[in-house]
Amino acid sequence: MDHIVADLPSGPLDIYRKKASFNWKDMVIFIDGEEIYHFKQHVFKTLENDPVFARQPGEDILIEKKRELTFHRVKQLFRYNFVLKEEAMANPWKAVYLDDCLGMYDWSLSAKFFLSLGMFGSTVTSSGSSRHKKYVESIEDMTFYGCFALTELSHGSNTRAMRTMATYDPSTQEFVINSPDFEAAKFWVGNLGKTATHAVVFAQLYTPDNVCHGLHSFIVPVRDPKTLLALPGVLVGDIGMKLGQNGLDHGFAMFHNVRIPRENLLNKTGDITADGRYVTPFKDPNKRFGASLGALSGGRVTITRMALINMKLALTIAIRFSATRRQFGPKDTEEIPVLEYQLQQWRLIPYLAAAYALEHFTKSIFMNFVEFQIGQMLKDNSDRQAEMGREIHAIGCSSKPLGSWTAQRGIQECREACGGHGYLAMNRLGTLRDDNDPNCTYEGDNNVLLQQTSNYLLSWLNTKQQDGLKIESPFHTVDFLDDFKKILESRFTTTTMEECMNSAVPLAAYKWLVCFLLEESQKRLEEERASGRDEFEARNNSQVYYCRSLAVAYIEHDCLQRFHDLTVDGDTPAALRPVLRRLCALYGLWSLSNHMALLYQGGYWSGRVPADMVKRAITTLCSQLKDDAVALVDVLAPTDFILNSPIGCSDGQLYNNMWSTVMQASQVLERPSWWKEFCSDKPVVGSLRPKL
Repeated sequence: MDHIVADLPSGPLDIYRKKASFNWKDMVIFIDGEEIYHFKQHVFKTLENDPVFARQPGEDILIEKKRELTFHRVKQLFRYNFVLKEEAMANPWKAVYLDDCLGMYDWSLSAKFFLSLGMFGSTVTSSGSSRHKKYVESIEDMTFYGCFALTELSHGSNTRAMRTMATYDPSTQEFVINSPDFEAAKFWVGNLGKTATHAVVFAQLYTPDNVCHGLHSFIVPVRDPKTLLALPGVLVGDIGMKLGQNGLDHGFAMFHNVRIPRENLLNKTGDITADGRYVTPFKDPNKRFGASLGALSGGRVTITRMALINMKLALTIAIRFSATRRQFGPKDTEEIPVLEYQLQQWRLIPYLAAAYALEHFTKSIFMNFVEFQIGQMLKDNSDRQAEMGREIHAIGCSSKPLGSWTAQRGIQECREACGGHGYLAMNRLGTLRDDNDPNCTYEGDNNVLLQQTSNYLLSWLNTKQQDGLKIESPFHTVDFLDDFKKILESRFTTTTMEECMNSAVPLAAYKWLVCFLLEESQKRLEEERASGRDEFEARNNSQVYYCRSLAVAYIEHDCLQRFHDLTVDGDTPAALRPVLRRLCALYGLWSLSNHMALLYQGGYWSGRVPADMVKRAITTLCSQLKDDAVALVDVLAPTDFILNSPIGCSDGQLYNNMWSTVMQASQVLERPSWWKEFCSDKPVVGSLRPKL
């Protein structure tokens, strides 16, 4: 019987595909499921068959034209309406996979589409009330175009310090929006540069008695939807060219006495009565502030997956290239694929293992976030719901660094592993690198976010030590810390390399590592406090080598734990378990190898045997997975049209594809327009040297 997953074209890659130890089509269905597989193929084929989405690899387009193309493509997405509201409610994965598919095509397109429909629309829905329904409806049919304006020129991570003001005027029942100076201009706002008509603006809310009630969100019109001209009192413009994603217009806005109706305050966390009294269901201002920024936790979880998508594309390109690129060999007459070299395997295959670990991890934490959101929608005020919020915040603040940094390093390794051909724009690795880069800084700089996670972990240890409470969380990411004293007494006892190649071994080491860093970070903080430093200084001086390392180890452990659980789950098909277990063991050992000094410093390892064993296990697993590598990227890869990389095509015709792309480029055989400058008016050598 024919498999529902279509065959890939036959060609040079068949050599490796026939060696695979598992059925790649079965892995596709295991990871995506039949419904999502068909949905992805539908999106891919629809874009490929629509001339609006036609493009050439490495095409060089002026920024203005690039934005126009992106906008036309966004309009087309509205016409296709790939995911109906009812479908998204029935299967939330469809919206996630639509973002995956559009991001694989072009992140500028995905961002421009979802920033309005998703970020603006969902923020208004979740932070507002029925009185804001008209704005959501106008966003859904593109009558209005939205953006999310939180960051300012002089403030990003420190959201509490935003300086835009919204002062209530009871005489007209309006808020007056003002930017105190240019440093308070809203900045880095996607869609605001050229196209947004309305913004969710975060501003400090002032009541008539001049009392500030903190940061709140407001719907502020910025452009006339009929002319796209700025509205009175609004200075709005484009911030300029970026390192990547230039199909998306990022902008700035300043406000001078811009008046909006009282009803434009998104009033879930706080509201103003007609006469100017502030009312809120939250007694604790910190909880109200946290609820008002709740969308950012979901955003960070999403960014983790966006980074993974970039790495999957890069790995597909680099591994298919490595399987078909032949250089050197044991005999002068026979060259072998560069994938056969241990060094190439060691450079790429651990990132392939990381991609599979992150594939499961990003889905798993998304489901955690959905569970939390359902509780919020149902107005669950239980302690468990509050604890869920704290935990998903800690996960999101560390998963984003894990995903974006892994992808950043992985894409660069893929670029270099493809040699000079990886540097050609047509092969897309440079674009992937540049488009991934903002994942490291937007919605929170990675290093700053990790402090939120370490604070969460330290609070659990303090609670246990002071109140004797059991360490147990809704998503179980910290449960093992309840036995931290016993875990700290454990040591590495593996005696053979075969034993070491079981993911349970790095998992146990990670548990010890997190406990060790938790204890060390607490000690460091106490030393800083004892030396007379205040809490701000004490925490600031405890980040490097302590709290930062703690947060990184925590999230690497959680990612590994979830992948390990998948490999031993009875529902995981038996035929797929062996390759998944090798991938899991490799990911665990490879990640752990970055912490060798700490494992020795704390006494978990001693002597040369553990390090030697782990290194040999890593290279052995890379070698074992080498014949599976092409099939493993076939599972992750989109169609060739979406991948848009001649050296990454599924037919493996590396040189044919590259040569035809080179020859199809514009003006490739023509002399330059300035050829006369070359042929005449030769320079007089030294004529511009000073004669002194």
